[in-house]
Amino acid sequence: MALPFFYKEDLIVSDTSVVLDEATSKHVVQVLRMQNGEQLQLTNGRGDLFTAEITDDNRKRCTVKVVEKFKIQNLPAGSQDSKFKISIAISLLKNSNRFEWFLEKATEIGISEIIPLICERTEKTAFKADRLKSILVSAMLQSQQCWLPVLHEPTKFKQLVESSAQQQKFIAHCIDGAKRNLADLNNEALSSKIILIGPEGDFTTEEIELAVQNHFSAVSLGETRLRTETAGIVAATIFKFG
Repeated sequence: MALPFFYKEDLIVSDTSVVLDEATSKHVVQVLRMQNGEQLQLTNGRGDLFTAEITDDNRKRCTVKVVEKFKIQNLPAGSQDSKFKISIAISLLKNSNRFEWFLEKATEIGISEIIPLICERTEKTAFKADRLKSILVSAMLQSQQCWLPVLHEPTKFKQLVESSAQQQKFIAHCIDGAKRNLADLNNEALSSKIILIGPEGDFTTEEIELAVQNHFSAVSLGETRLRTETAGIVAATIFKFG
């Protein structure tokens, strides 16, 4: 059976003894009823995995001793230095539940970086960073990963398009014109890639032209018209699994 798995952001490789926060301690001791001598696993969301043994099963300040450390090299999600960095820049949505669903599923898939976009037709720009990060952490732990996606502050479309430096750059839109299927252009050999996903109502013609001028390739995600959050997941899946 897999060991219980928890997140502790400030963990560093040199740690040998760790005091868990009150919420985690309560879950370990009261909910899971774990005791001294039992083991669990911790990650800092930066690729480090720690196996630890409980030495003080205090329900408010549970203390654990690190017995093994691993560096997870093959899970690129969230790594700034990842060999294969996948970025999704996606418009904020009027329905925040749908945006949160996207964050959860994108994390499970293993996306490296999520950039909330503010576009001409973006209707809602509210951004609750703490809540959204908690969704990412929960999805990371649920999917047994050790890399937490980087979640940026909302960024204006023009600013992002003009500053992006990824090796492969795409914009997905529904306007008729010259487009190729993303699956046909996705080059697994290139180390960094980004795709722009627009809001309800799609990108404006001016936004698409600006992106193309900045070396973004216009792509289609299939023959059906997708909701923003669905388009984001389709793109993430193509990038991640080919």
